[in-house]
Amino acid sequence: MATYNILVVDDSVFMRKIVSDLISENPQYKVIGTAKNGQEAIEQVKLLRPDAVTMDVEMPVMNGLDALHHIMAEQPTPVIMLSSLTQEGAAETIKALEWGAVDFIRKPSGSISLDLYKVKLLLHEKLHMAVRTKMNAIPTSQAHSQIPKTNAFSLPVMNAKETVRQPESKAPVMQASANFNHVVAIGTSTGGPRALHQVISNIPAGFPAPILIVQHMPPNFTKSLAQRLNDISQIRVVEAADGDVLHTATAYVAPGGWHMVVYKDTNRTYKIRLTKDEPVSGHRPSVDVMFDSLRSMTELKRHVVLMTGMGSDGAKGMLSLRQSGATTTIAEAEETCVVYGMPRAAVENQAAMHVLPQQDIAVRLSKCVLNEMN
Repeated sequence: MATYNILVVDDSVFMRKIVSDLISENPQYKVIGTAKNGQEAIEQVKLLRPDAVTMDVEMPVMNGLDALHHIMAEQPTPVIMLSSLTQEGAAETIKALEWGAVDFIRKPSGSISLDLYKVKLLLHEKLHMAVRTKMNAIPTSQAHSQIPKTNAFSLPVMNAKETVRQPESKAPVMQASANFNHVVAIGTSTGGPRALHQVISNIPAGFPAPILIVQHMPPNFTKSLAQRLNDISQIRVVEAADGDVLHTATAYVAPGGWHMVVYKDTNRTYKIRLTKDEPVSGHRPSVDVMFDSLRSMTELKRHVVLMTGMGSDGAKGMLSLRQSGATTTIAEAEETCVVYGMPRAAVENQAAMHVLPQQDIAVRLSKCVLNEMN
């Protein structure tokens, strides 16, 4: 059995001990070093070349986000962030995932044995994925930057070497409408926040369809994800609420812990329903559940996307949608996935009409929707 080397980074001696002990309970993993701040973490990554790193966020000398920034640029290594459940902690975690962290877990409390047991199982699951992740360098000039904006309905081809910036304000958007003929649905998991950053920030202002998003993520974090996407996008992005009326130029992120489905009310208005039905394939929200709710809505031109993530959630739903006449089905290409699981399942079951790298997905969606309207 292969052994993978892990570096543990936390400013607390107590927390370093807890995390190291949890990791070491699985014989596949060996803690080869620890660091008490971000600067030490950078040095230890270069010296020890670990297979994965667990990284705290708040630390003296250099925090975890700045350390992640340097590691991704200088010695790309899979990093799992240890996050607090506070709103601030959730927001920092979303940034870390955008900047290259492969995943996160909440910090163990160290006080309840059941809590530690759950954290241990999650930590081993995340490490299993992380040590098998292929990492690409993120230039330091881009790690803190934003994706360039497009004007309404303009579709420039992105160049990876272009200088990127964040606009001072959102571009003006057309009046959002509850009348539409198109709907976009996106499912993603591990690596999703960064993928969504790339895709949603390049959807043009006034986009003439609502966008539904399921990202496998716990409660609280999905709210921060929606806020972050709203800040860097030309369309409006919100965490979905039960009863929301779907509008164009708006993206709806399923809240953690809830399934999100679409239905038509008696006035034939499309709305969101949130449910606490049992998890599907271990997930709530589930991509398959969201996709399945669109299957009977053949009056709409449905555009469906599966991006990076473990497992196969969404592949069956995408196939069903394709068989029911969906206009566009897209699986993210392996070359840009953090984990080529969900898209692979969609390709293998022949649900995907198109296999595209992450940077091409927004362009294809925009062209498909706008061309269908002309």
